[in-house]
Amino acid sequence: MNIRHRRALGLWCSSSLFLAAALALVSPAHAQTATPDDGSVLPIPPAPFKGTIDKTFEGSKQDYPQPVKPPEGAPNVVLILLDDLGFGQPGTFGGPVPTPAMDALAQEGLRYTRFHTTAICSPTRAALLTGRNHHQVATGTITELSTGYPGYNSLWPRSTATIAEILKDNGYSTAAFGKWHNTPDWETTPIGPFDHWPTGLGFEYWYGFQGGETSQWEPQLFRGTVPAEPSKRPEQGYNLNVDLVDDAVGWINRQQSVAPDKPYFVYFAPGAVHAPLHVGKDWIDKFKGQFDQGWDKVREETLARQKKLGVVPENTDLTPRPTEIAAWDTLDADARKVYARHQEVFAGFLAQTDHEIGRLIDAIRALPDAENTMVILVAGDNGPSPEGSLTGTLNNMMTQNGVPDTVANQLPKLDEIGGPLHENHYPVGWAWAGSSPFQWMKRVPSHFGGTRNGMIVSWPARIKDKSGLRTQFHHVIDIAPTILEAAKLKEPTEVNGTKQVPMAGLSMEYSFDDAKAAGTRHTQYFETGGHRAIYNDGWVAASFHGVPWALTGSIGFDNDTWQLYNTDEDFSQAHDVATKNPEKLAELQKLFDEEAGKYNVYPLDDRFAERGVNPARPSFTKGRTKFEYAAGTVRIPEGNAPPIYQRSHKITATVDVPDGGASGVIIATGGSSGGYSLYLEDGVPVYEYKFFGQESYRVAGTEALPPGRHTIELVYEQKPFEKFKEVTGGPATLSVDGRQVATGDVAKVVPARFSATETLDIGMDLGAVVSTRYEEHAPFAFSGTIDKVTVEVE
Repeated sequence: MNIRHRRALGLWCSSSLFLAAALALVSPAHAQTATPDDGSVLPIPPAPFKGTIDKTFEGSKQDYPQPVKPPEGAPNVVLILLDDLGFGQPGTFGGPVPTPAMDALAQEGLRYTRFHTTAICSPTRAALLTGRNHHQVATGTITELSTGYPGYNSLWPRSTATIAEILKDNGYSTAAFGKWHNTPDWETTPIGPFDHWPTGLGFEYWYGFQGGETSQWEPQLFRGTVPAEPSKRPEQGYNLNVDLVDDAVGWINRQQSVAPDKPYFVYFAPGAVHAPLHVGKDWIDKFKGQFDQGWDKVREETLARQKKLGVVPENTDLTPRPTEIAAWDTLDADARKVYARHQEVFAGFLAQTDHEIGRLIDAIRALPDAENTMVILVAGDNGPSPEGSLTGTLNNMMTQNGVPDTVANQLPKLDEIGGPLHENHYPVGWAWAGSSPFQWMKRVPSHFGGTRNGMIVSWPARIKDKSGLRTQFHHVIDIAPTILEAAKLKEPTEVNGTKQVPMAGLSMEYSFDDAKAAGTRHTQYFETGGHRAIYNDGWVAASFHGVPWALTGSIGFDNDTWQLYNTDEDFSQAHDVATKNPEKLAELQKLFDEEAGKYNVYPLDDRFAERGVNPARPSFTKGRTKFEYAAGTVRIPEGNAPPIYQRSHKITATVDVPDGGASGVIIATGGSSGGYSLYLEDGVPVYEYKFFGQESYRVAGTEALPPGRHTIELVYEQKPFEKFKEVTGGPATLSVDGRQVATGDVAKVVPARFSATETLDIGMDLGAVVSTRYEEHAPFAFSGTIDKVTVEVE
């Protein structure tokens, strides 16, 4: 066979194989083995090719795979989750702070008065976005306290796909804004991994922050997976609430401009009203003097308003104040002055947050498809926060490290709280008042003060009972199934090749048309931090497990007691009927154990601060004692920074000083709430350590470094101490080129964590800066050249 014949045969064979493959794509046999296209398996596969393929384009006919489209009439969905807001705080549910934007939303929709969360942040968010119980999503606690058990390791399983991923694969545009507290602590670095970031879990766009809290004035933000610095400084008018709404409105407008026929899903979760309680003085001043009557009276006033609004039954009793919280009239004048001011700041923060939420909703309602936009607003991911301790605090991270504040310390700074100088948080008494009429607060899922949150649903095209009230018992896991039913979408059994754990949630859409419809949720367990409860057809068995503002130590589980409430008759859980109904209590205790076994609740663990220091947890720092950083390495979260807390350590930096000298930060970790910085100030080497914004310790040389290469070394020696029981420090010595230039005492050092979102930065100090000496020059970038920085930890 000659070359020409072989080529012809090869062409014929290739063409035949090509045509055979093309025919296979459209053959009945191929269609029978295809992935279902009804949404039960995601992503939905492209439709079979229905065009014609010939040897050339002249005899062929195109057939493009078309984008997936959701069912006809599928609504836009906006899911708003506020932070640390109690049932008795917003005016919409009878609270003392007017919330006109929430009022307007409720007036065009429904208010749910028996809706529940998990009593703490990350777990509520995981349950909300997946429709599964929080332990099923490995989120039995906040990410920073994860432990190595299936219900607690914080590694969101692929078998629990988010509502965002489901909607995206069914043709929605998806975006998230604000707080994302669901990435494992060790995965929040700028180099990932990014599987558990919003963009890895179904959101095509995200602008917000990692971790549990951030400053409203100087936040640490990301756009997608890329660090993003605020466009302005606080003194130039920057505010996070405003920024998030601006970005969300901008994204929605872009989406509707480009793809107006494509529905969108927006998850909007601002850091408000979580501490730090930050807001402008103009908002604070609106509430001056409005809380001088104290928390006991405010709680009574709240219940009266709640009854008038109809959000609680007329026979609701006010639960008593815990003995650990002082009666307002027993406080001295200084304490009352400090505590009332804290509440004024909180009220201003909530009012400003409501205003910004209103601005977002107004922008949505101005769009052409506004009537077919379902807005779900969950007024809090848990009850009011007790993390400010009994006295309130200028520094929320300080109390979370187990270090108390005092009235005397706060009194001179009252005019500053709410601004960027402090990480302030109100005292526990206001958290208790904000949970009216219930017992307890955030971190206490045994009682409704921790789990009962107001919820609003507005959908003008669908809901006709304007200003309606709904009293069916529901839980945050019921939101995702409700969205699926509203969009006429199936719950998938497989997503990206992974079989799915069925949703534990139930749709609430049945209640949209009928206020008296029988509730569909019969059973729901609650647990976090050792507190437990189980709801079953009106009855609640509850085991309270210690005051939630005690953030260190364990009280064990040997002496726990259980209470029993008939919540069909006792809305506020004011009357324990356990002794009258021992058989019912035993029945519910057994049911809790069954649910706990089913949903990965065990083992119980009541520690808080101690779990933040877990050597078993994965980390880029695990097993290392020496860390080397190149110039420009920034935004390394604390969970992946050298663990210097109450440990001897050495920092060595090699730098080049140019002609004319150098200034700027060489290395900084933390921020204004606590941290350290090694920097040159007009060429003079300085080490500064900030203890929770309360005290600053400065060790500084006396001479500017001349041009050329230098080695700067800081050695800190930790004095003996008992972890989480005492705060001690030690001496620090600063040397240049092997010669000691300064020494000083760092009297107190942070036990476990400087901040929630501040970072380690080389060559600058991003976010809220450690030192006020260079604050006006932030981020105070180093003007010389950094070769490397080494941190060695004992």
